[in-house]
Amino acid sequence: MPHPVDLHVGQRIRQRRWVTGITQQQLADAVGIKFQQIQKYETGANRVSASRLWDVAQALGVPVGFFFEGLDGAGSSPQDGTGQDKEVMLLLRALSAVPDVQRRRLIDLARAMATGADGAAAHPPA
Repeated sequence: MPHPVDLHVGQRIRQRRWVTGITQQQLADAVGIKFQQIQKYETGANRVSASRLWDVAQALGVPVGFFFEGLDGAGSSPQDGTGQDKEVMLLLRALSAVPDVQRRRLIDLARAMATGADGAAAHPPA
């Protein structure tokens, strides 16, 4: 049975790869392994070594710590489904392709839309 941390790291690899539009094959080529190994990492079937995680982080343009974000102190993933929703992932992918100035405007628009009729924020800002 995969360790919860291995599952979380694999999910974070998959999420980042998907948001950036990189295929498993492209990531595998960048890291110097077979795409099947990327599949195993993403499902948590195989653990990612520290040196390989470094290579994956470099290929995906994130710090190594990115893969551990969202873990609670007990080493298990949060149960709220954050980042799991397909629509959220689609939005992140599209947003990453928008130029910075327009991205900030879209974020401001989303915050304004999330504000209730009474002026109170429906969700706290991130």
